[in-house]
Amino acid sequence: MAMIQCISPVDGSVYAERPVLTLEAATAVVARARQAQKGWAKRPLEERVQLVLKGVARLNEMAGEVVPELAWMMGRPVRYGGEFKGFNERSNYVANVAAEALAPIEIETSAAFTRRIAREPHGVVFVIAPWNYPYMTAINTVAPALMAGNTVIIKHAAQTLLVGERMVRAFVEAGVPEDVFQNVFLDHQTSEQLIATGAFNFINFTGSVAG
Repeated sequence: MAMIQCISPVDGSVYAERPVLTLEAATAVVARARQAQKGWAKRPLEERVQLVLKGVARLNEMAGEVVPELAWMMGRPVRYGGEFKGFNERSNYVANVAAEALAPIEIETSAAFTRRIAREPHGVVFVIAPWNYPYMTAINTVAPALMAGNTVIIKHAAQTLLVGERMVRAFVEAGVPEDVFQNVFLDHQTSEQLIATGAFNFINFTGSVAG
């Protein structure tokens, strides 16, 4: 079975490793996300916003594990306290603007016509996150995507292998349904195949030119 490894810059050891999903298994993850999306989108906006904020709060409760884990994976000293300041600021900002940003645009309301542009979720959002600011770059998409009624599948760089897994754990423990927010461990070939077949409705990628 193919494995993805995180080699720690601290001492060169294998800090973590996870098995790579096959294309069949990854396709099943996407299918579950698509199945769950309609029900998630039907929930009231404020309920989705509050569940995301509860997920953020649950991750903050894990800071004692998150900060050293991040140091071992990508080398940021623990004295910097992880990325919680920016992570929390970004989450709170999108929560505060969600109602206004997602409100329909009223074009005309008259005796003859009511015209408006409605905001609809994309569907299944794929987030490919980098190693350098793995929590902040991820939450930039994860929070607004979930609040807007999309389901999210997240894949992190091998150097920060456990970040997506931990984010999903925190959000699910806070009440976000399991199929609404899922973490995957994929190699580049399987990621390319999923993208090429149109598995996702929106993709947010932060990474190298080669990637």
